[in-house]
Amino acid sequence: MARFLRHARGSLLSHSLQSSSRPTSVLPPSSAFSHWLTPSSTRSYISEMRRSAFQENLLRILSTEIGYELEIRPPQEAVKFFKYFEIDDRPGKQWITLKTKFGQEDIKVDVTTFDYAVPMPVESRIKESEGQNMRLHISLIVDVRKGVGNDDVLQFLCSAWPDALEIQHVRVIKDNGTVSLPFMGPAFKDLDEEFRRTMLDFLEERSVDAELAVFLHQYMMYKDRREFVRWMEKVKSYVEK
Repeated sequence: MARFLRHARGSLLSHSLQSSSRPTSVLPPSSAFSHWLTPSSTRSYISEMRRSAFQENLLRILSTEIGYELEIRPPQEAVKFFKYFEIDDRPGKQWITLKTKFGQEDIKVDVTTFDYAVPMPVESRIKESEGQNMRLHISLIVDVRKGVGNDDVLQFLCSAWPDALEIQHVRVIKDNGTVSLPFMGPAFKDLDEEFRRTMLDFLEERSVDAELAVFLHQYMMYKDRREFVRWMEKVKSYVEK
């Protein structure tokens, strides 16, 4: 490269001497070419190339993952009803709402997607295959409202396990969400056994029971897949813009 530059420089000087009859000047490169060669523009060009490569790679990964989920584990459509409950799937949200009526009562159940997991008991792990050593948990808020014009709501804070429903707390709130009875009371498991059984029977009579817990775990498995695919499609759409 150095020899080439020296040769080019020698040829330029020789040409200048031969053309001494008129002043000679070496014109700078055109403005566009000069701008293209500036360090700032070079860095910008390289950055743009890297960004383009990253974008193409990300779109390829997303397309592959979306195709896999739709082909290998196709998400099922959300069901609209379970027993006496009407289900609002709330697409894009991390919870669903179930509603029904029981006599003069309005029942509303807000249900989260899986919010945490605990290890299974040792004896249960032996019966399960590998990878099934955790029990997934779902939180429920059950509101029981009596009749029109009554702004008091009996509210149950519950846990739904794969095969059981547990009450954690019972309280009374106002229709606007404020707590009517600020004292939460002791943990439900510490209350009198007969009272606990009565409260569980109260919910079971309104179809908030172990059968509902089993259904919700199945439902949330499919919702989790639907939301995952929806999330990837939104990210892909944003990257494509």
